[in-house]
Amino acid sequence: MKLPKDKYIYFSSDNHLGAPTDELSKPRELKFVAWLDEVKKDAEAIFLLGDLFDFWFEYKHAVPKGFVRVLGKLAEIRDAGIPIYFFVGNHDLWMRDYFQKELNIPVFHHPKEFTFNNKTFLIGHGDGLGPGDKGYKRMKKVFTNKFFQWCYRWLHPDIGIPIAKHLSVKNKLISGDEDAKFLGEENEWLVQYAKRKLEQKHYDYFVFGHRHLPMEIKVGNNSKYINLGDWISYYTYGKFDGETMCLNTFKE
Repeated sequence: MKLPKDKYIYFSSDNHLGAPTDELSKPRELKFVAWLDEVKKDAEAIFLLGDLFDFWFEYKHAVPKGFVRVLGKLAEIRDAGIPIYFFVGNHDLWMRDYFQKELNIPVFHHPKEFTFNNKTFLIGHGDGLGPGDKGYKRMKKVFTNKFFQWCYRWLHPDIGIPIAKHLSVKNKLISGDEDAKFLGEENEWLVQYAKRKLEQKHYDYFVFGHRHLPMEIKVGNNSKYINLGDWISYYTYGKFDGETMCLNTFKE
């Protein structure tokens, strides 16, 4: 992708809409919609790096209710011809084809490489990558198991969705609350993941979410790991101008 003059690529992650309750997350949803309204003016593309929702599950004929403001804004932006890319997180990993069919937004379940203005990016949510996070990795194997998903789909949405919402907020392995502090560069497992990837191939930027902490860490001579933070405490987002990528804070 080649960026035209005065156009930018934007990145955001970890909104967790619906947590801890739909009512309490509504102001954050409105703030995120305001951000989308702002960046659509000069966006060449928008990347959403997962956990947009605190829980999401696509039944064959149903999806969780709510979030109409943010979904409507995403539809508006896509209809205006601006590409949007979505990477599932650990809270919305049960996405199937709803975004693709209804919003024309491609959904990715694994990190993916992109090139913008000859700068190479490796982009993903970040869960389950690198060393550590072993408890979640075991849990993810269960959650992504086709048989488990088939069994869960037999629960009526009025039963399955409330149960999953409760676990999503309360279970530390899912919520990530225990990781919401800087661990030191040597213990940040996404930093270690980025350094290992550089042994195989050069990337200018590794862009992830999941950690809920805004971070910019040099991982090679010309490589940087960026964690986008969240839309709960920090309201941070990434912006690439064709040459450099940086983090910004959205203030209405």
